[in-house]
Amino acid sequence: MALSFIEILKVVFLGIVEGITEWLPISSTGHMLLVDEFITLDASDSFKDMFFVIIQLGAILAVVTIFWNKMWPFQMKDKTQSVFKKDTWSMWFKTVVACIPGAVVTLLFDDFIEAHLHTAVVISIALIFYGIAFIVIENWNKTRTPKVETLNDITYKTAFFIGMFQVLSIIPGTSRSGATIIGALLLGVSRVAAAEFTFFLAVPVMFGLSALKLIKFGLSFTGAELAILIIGCVVAYLVSIVVIKFLMGYIKKHDFKIFGWYRIVLGVIVLLYFAFFA
Repeated sequence: MALSFIEILKVVFLGIVEGITEWLPISSTGHMLLVDEFITLDASDSFKDMFFVIIQLGAILAVVTIFWNKMWPFQMKDKTQSVFKKDTWSMWFKTVVACIPGAVVTLLFDDFIEAHLHTAVVISIALIFYGIAFIVIENWNKTRTPKVETLNDITYKTAFFIGMFQVLSIIPGTSRSGATIIGALLLGVSRVAAAEFTFFLAVPVMFGLSALKLIKFGLSFTGAELAILIIGCVVAYLVSIVVIKFLMGYIKKHDFKIFGWYRIVLGVIVLLYFAFFA
């Protein structure tokens, strides 16, 4: 592929889309696949499939940057001695437990999903369905008090069941963060704790998916391909920093219904477009 100015602009735009949609529960993969219908990278299908996953590493690094103190399991007692943070270690073990269902399903069905379900119709239906789910669940939550208020209150059992919900995100248009948050809300987890656990869960999941894609694609990149990966990740990282801070401030005062309505509107628009114009 050639690294022209136009291709760089496309990559920057895709990085912006990734940075915005990875953390808002509106499906980053769904948006990336839909954007590719209109702004197509001049690259092979195998490279684009890998790029759409690897670019998420930039977003993941933004989470690690912002939540470093919560995620790093060591604390310096003084300049020469570090101590274990038991709560942080416990949270990472819970995260591993939550990752098990998704890891099994991805290894078994990833190729089938890519071959048959990465379509505009599937993405649209998933956007609409889970948009309705967000609205219904948030309306129901008005009459409920969260059982789990903080991140550390999440038990191993709750973490596992949240991981079961995350399995749904293998369908394009569902949203990994959206499925995780919906599951957490249904299980009685507060919005803030649900979002924070989503961030923890994203780190091993996305590193694992990226490793899987790299193994399938191989580590042989042209100079242009490597430059595109770096540019996309850097842009996604910078945009994600802003979006994560916005989201954490937003959900302290508001619910997730606005994202549900957005998903429904976008899903309908995409269905109509591909029905009449594509």
